[in-house]
Amino acid sequence: MKYLFTFILAWIFIPFSFGQSSEITGIVLDTNAGTPIPSVNVIIKGTQKGTVTDFDGNFSIEASVNNVLVFSSIGFESKEIIINDKSKLTVSLKPVASELNEIVLVGYTSRKKSDVTSSVSVIDANELSDVTTPDVSTLIQSKAAGVQVVQSTGQPGALPSIQIRGVTSLNGNSSPLWVVDGVIVHGTPTLGPHDIQTISVLKDASATALYGSRGANGVIVVTTKEGATEKNEVSISSRTGFSRFNNGNFELMNSQQLFNYYQKFGNPNEIPEEINESLLNTDYDWFKNGTQTGIVQDHNISFSGGSEKSKTFISLGYYKESGTLKDYDYDRLNFRLNHNYKIGDRLTLKPRLSINYGKRNSRQAPLYSLYTYLPWDKPYDDQGNIINPQDADNPIAWYGRDQDNYLYDLQYNYNKSRELNLFGIFNFEYKITKNLKFISTNGITLFYSDGTTYTDPNSNAGLANIGSLYKFNNKRYTNFTNQMLKYSKTFGENSINALVAYEFNNYKYEGNNGTGYGLVPGTTILDNAAKPAAVGGTTNDEALQAMLFNIDYSYGNRYLAQFSIRRDGASNFGEDSKYGTFYSGSIGWNIHNEAFFNVDAIDALKLRASYGAVGNRPGALYPQYDLYSLGNTYNGAPAPTPSQLGNSDLSWEISYQTNIGLDTRLFDRVDLSVEYYDKNTSDLLYFVQLPSVTGYTGYYENIGAVTNKGVESSIFVDIFKGDGFNWTLSGNIGTNQNKVKELFDDKEVNRGNKISRVDKDFNSWYIRKWLGVDPANGNPLWEVVDPQTGERSETSDYNAATNQIVGSSSPDFYGGFASSMRFKGFSLSASFGFVSGNKIYNSSRELYDADGAYPTFNQQVLSDKWNRWEKPGDIATHPLPLYGGNNASNKTSSRYLEDGSYLRLRNIRLGYSIPQKWIEKFGLKNLELYLTGDNLLTFTEYSGTDPEAGNDGFVGTQYPISKRFALGVNLSL
Repeated sequence: MKYLFTFILAWIFIPFSFGQSSEITGIVLDTNAGTPIPSVNVIIKGTQKGTVTDFDGNFSIEASVNNVLVFSSIGFESKEIIINDKSKLTVSLKPVASELNEIVLVGYTSRKKSDVTSSVSVIDANELSDVTTPDVSTLIQSKAAGVQVVQSTGQPGALPSIQIRGVTSLNGNSSPLWVVDGVIVHGTPTLGPHDIQTISVLKDASATALYGSRGANGVIVVTTKEGATEKNEVSISSRTGFSRFNNGNFELMNSQQLFNYYQKFGNPNEIPEEINESLLNTDYDWFKNGTQTGIVQDHNISFSGGSEKSKTFISLGYYKESGTLKDYDYDRLNFRLNHNYKIGDRLTLKPRLSINYGKRNSRQAPLYSLYTYLPWDKPYDDQGNIINPQDADNPIAWYGRDQDNYLYDLQYNYNKSRELNLFGIFNFEYKITKNLKFISTNGITLFYSDGTTYTDPNSNAGLANIGSLYKFNNKRYTNFTNQMLKYSKTFGENSINALVAYEFNNYKYEGNNGTGYGLVPGTTILDNAAKPAAVGGTTNDEALQAMLFNIDYSYGNRYLAQFSIRRDGASNFGEDSKYGTFYSGSIGWNIHNEAFFNVDAIDALKLRASYGAVGNRPGALYPQYDLYSLGNTYNGAPAPTPSQLGNSDLSWEISYQTNIGLDTRLFDRVDLSVEYYDKNTSDLLYFVQLPSVTGYTGYYENIGAVTNKGVESSIFVDIFKGDGFNWTLSGNIGTNQNKVKELFDDKEVNRGNKISRVDKDFNSWYIRKWLGVDPANGNPLWEVVDPQTGERSETSDYNAATNQIVGSSSPDFYGGFASSMRFKGFSLSASFGFVSGNKIYNSSRELYDADGAYPTFNQQVLSDKWNRWEKPGDIATHPLPLYGGNNASNKTSSRYLEDGSYLRLRNIRLGYSIPQKWIEKFGLKNLELYLTGDNLLTFTEYSGTDPEAGNDGFVGTQYPISKRFALGVNLSL
């Protein structure tokens, strides 16, 4: 009877126990990145009951222990989890290749790209491992639409310049803002490329307005790697290679070619008698003497691991490169520690620490010398001793103009410097309620550098002062804090995410330097100098604070909206203009989620639009003040003298930005994005120069307006996908048309060789227009424009020619494309970059293609498309050469403007992953060997060494980007 009673009770209560519900909470993570995934559908299998993860990947749902939860999101493989007795879940979803569904960081929040209404380009870690470089900005070159990354020098450790969607300022800051792990940093961050998880480039106002005055030129958001949950792994990557000097289409004359060049001079009587055939006995290659095969080493070891409660990522990297110009070495050591620690269910600590230490040592020959020295001079005598052409006691014949052998001084003199960057972050999150979270982001950076320039008393450069010693040190401190409340809630088909925050950032800098004359050879202590020569120093600071608010709304994963506003205060404005208010709004429509939309070929289709106003500040720190210099003395006492005229009414430069975009995925293979943007910048900040008689150098003023319009497109295609052969193609292209729309009092601004004029491109060249060569006599010709009638004529008088607009350094379009293949452990990838339609000024030709103006400089060999005038009737590209020059034919004019278009193979990489069964017995998880090459091919008509010029389009004797090969290995255990 007792057992029967127990059996009956069991049958009564068991159904109730199985039917009881409880709250199940958890987080959904990206398997590869370890980052939270927002907007994941969490459904109880077999029912319509479900929820959606918030921006931080968290979810909460009422479910029974016997229920099965189905997790699904576009761009990720679905997963089913049986609840059993679990009340808290950590779910990892494996991503499916699709750019539309990447998780991106946008204005202090993370969102799935299909829910983003802003203009954002995302570059993940896999795309950042190709090029051999220590610099994070070089990694994104040609990989994001609308982003121009220009390496104007190939010197190891040099940083490129970056512009996003054109030039929006005359004198204000035009570089993008960098944000690392939520902290705004000063300038380009010194990051180890192996430490980066993703880079997001924010381009329109809805993406950048929350960053206020520093987001007008775009924002680059970097997320570093974190430890993986329930997965401990040690990764080692190592590559070693060599670099070759890349002379492009530029070729110097040898001894015979230079002698033949002299024979073409139209005034042979002016040629010195010592220029005769006996010189052909010497043909020294100065260029070969000063260049070398550079060695590159890039090594990194990292640990990633942890649990749901504690995750850690540690890395140590070392990069060393010797330049392709001899005797220049660059070394850098990187260390990073990222840690996440959960204390209970509410508090998470996220400390970060990064240390970078770099050194530069140089006895490098000036590239100018390698190009200008004559092949008729040689650096060594018959006994192998270095010749000193300036030694009056042992005079020798030396034909070069500068009477200098750089090797003589470089055996004594050198430069060296070092720098230390410390970057510490202490972030924490506290979950106040289910929907409300407090996030504290706090960062501090410390930069220190010092250096020495030593000039030995035995060198020619040290004779005048019996040697000199110059030393400097600089230090910079920045502090950043952001205190934020973030709210997220999903009810029905509605989803709201909002944040409000206060932000403060300050900057302090101090630099000191000293010079001493009169040295005992070898001493490097200033106190040992016989005469203090000069002492210098500077200090400056700035501060910014802001309040910001953002809200995102989504209905049914179909209709999307965003609004943000920020009130910014900056120390470099007057009291009446210290604060500015900036805002943005955007909308989006996921058409593919509509019930009426049923097109098999289209997997995703989204329209989006945004508008907003973003501010910009002047590059100077104290433009509002009257500044005085204390650098002068009177009767032994400091004498204040006027320097800058202040402008207390100076106001914010404001960029009003419109963006319209279309994102789609076709045939489950093609991701395509196309967008149009229009940026109107008003109240342009400009430094107006004043005549010296005023006592002031000038003052800052808001003088006008400029517009930038363009179209950008990016595409990603799965040609073949599956378990066998995989092949993907990707590409991006961007256009930008900029015009000056307004100037103060309609006065054009002459900027040397460029001009700002209403309705003209900001980058317009303003120089004399070259008309070629007079067929009758071989003289140069330029154009003359009558200022009254506009009538055009030609002249051989350089001073009579008219300065006029003759093109622009702005390209018509630019971008890049890449291919990636994989088959049975083999991988082959290649990436290209291109620029088209820009005019660059090759100023080096003023020296090396000078028609005899610099006869004691070596000259460049004419390209196959060029020819010199020799007799009446010749149609030539080059005038008759004369010893001493032909009517100033080599002076600044459009003669030296060249088409800067190019297509460059930026990287090609071949790799092989050893099969798992061969390496697992050694305790390895993976092992890959690869061969990589950078900048191996460049297709261009440009006659110089490298068409990749600075953003201003002006190219001198530049250190070109090297060709590079490397052999590498990646392994994990």
